[in-house]
Amino acid sequence: MLDPAQAEVLRLSLWVAITAVACSLPFALAVGWFLARSRWRGKMVVDALVHLPLVLPPVVTGYLLLIGLGRNSLIGGWLADTFGLVFAFRWTGAALAGAIMGFPLLVRPIRLSLEAIDSRVEDAAATLGAGPVWVWLSITLPLALPGVIAGLVLAFARALGEFGATITFAANIPGETRTLPLAIYSFIQVPGGEGQALQLILISVAVSFGALFASELMARYIKRRQAVR
Repeated sequence: MLDPAQAEVLRLSLWVAITAVACSLPFALAVGWFLARSRWRGKMVVDALVHLPLVLPPVVTGYLLLIGLGRNSLIGGWLADTFGLVFAFRWTGAALAGAIMGFPLLVRPIRLSLEAIDSRVEDAAATLGAGPVWVWLSITLPLALPGVIAGLVLAFARALGEFGATITFAANIPGETRTLPLAIYSFIQVPGGEGQALQLILISVAVSFGALFASELMARYIKRRQAVR
């Protein structure tokens, strides 16, 4: 049974991870489509920038976020004064850090799914009078859905387990930014905290496994529906 502090950590972690994935999904769809369909030579630069968080140390990413979106920075100060939106040392910062670290894992499956779609199917729909938006919603997106789901799960798991960028940009504030990995780290730093850390580790494993299992079931269901059609 979880005590109130552990329950709060779990609730905050799930909320941060879900927010990170939900906010980054529209951008991932746009970037994935651009990388899959664009013939612009410079897209290699965009591809490298998208995957940069995978190779940079997470602490570096967190520090760049801190100096770029901190309360005293030009952009961070403008966002705070204009919209009241503060990222540094807030749960919103933890969500932003998780979104950035998980973004490459979200984009890549989407891109691969889009590249695997036979463009003649989309061309046929356009020939029959469907507009670009309707072709995207009725043809392209359903066919790419397994890749989208795979990317969502990977990005969710990455955001849920994010540590370095989060602790650098949002700190380790109980009830505000202390997510599962930060709470586990905090418990193993104090004598007698190993038991609570082990509980949270088991919860992390269970949540991650559940997400993977659910995504596999959903992907199989979508493939069966597509095969019937």
